[in-house]
Amino acid sequence: MLTGFQSTVRSDPRISLECDNGLITSRQLQALQAVASTGSINAAAEMLSVRPPVIFRHIRSAEASADASLITSSKTGSVISFEGRKLLDRVRSLEARLRDPEGMTVACSPVTEELLMSAIPRVDPKIELVISHDRHNIELLRQGRAMMAVIDDPLLLMDIELPTEELGQMDMVHVDRGDRYVRHRYGAQRIAFRHLEITGQDFTVEGELLSVKDLMDSGRSFFIDDILLLRKGVRIQSSTDPGLLRHSVMAVHDSDDPRVTSLIRELRERMRR
Repeated sequence: MLTGFQSTVRSDPRISLECDNGLITSRQLQALQAVASTGSINAAAEMLSVRPPVIFRHIRSAEASADASLITSSKTGSVISFEGRKLLDRVRSLEARLRDPEGMTVACSPVTEELLMSAIPRVDPKIELVISHDRHNIELLRQGRAMMAVIDDPLLLMDIELPTEELGQMDMVHVDRGDRYVRHRYGAQRIAFRHLEITGQDFTVEGELLSVKDLMDSGRSFFIDDILLLRKGVRIQSSTDPGLLRHSVMAVHDSDDPRVTSLIRELRERMRR
């Protein structure tokens, strides 16, 4: 398994990874990245101006050090395995930190946007905030383009092998206008619709909307985090007990930077208020 690796920064500055079974060198990582981008051992060799057996040897040496299969080859080409993607995600994260060792980017959705904007100045006003949907924010974290992400839908974190910490909980409002629904892009929508499935309710989802106004004007049923309604000064009685739609807000991170710890502590305090 690919465990226990750590970075070694070269003076170029290229990255190598120390695994339990040995070192994955920067040249081996370069070969793996070339296969990932081209989908072929031969194309990767052409990209790096080496012969295909050299690429193959680099990959096999990296697999021996990682004790994991990093690529899968077939007649149609080569693709990166799950373990290979994890390794390359780690490399991208380290490369991003080398480019900007002092920078810190945090990602969140509009659900927690104001929460982050109020907490960040107390920790470090220079922290950059990216606002997008949960899946995109998780991808930013995997690519090393964000040091921490605040995730509204905890179900998305089931396959994340990074430290996760609960910040608090939020309720959702169920606006019931019949069995025709629209989905809001943000918040714990999967938890909400799973409630309909568990309770045996028939429904159809007819699209996805981004704004609160469009949801309100849609004439369809929907779920929305109550904090978004409160920001608009809107109060609606939920058709479902909000306690049944309550969900955790999670912080996921890939750093032991003290600013991460401070921001998590600040966010927890604010969510308790």
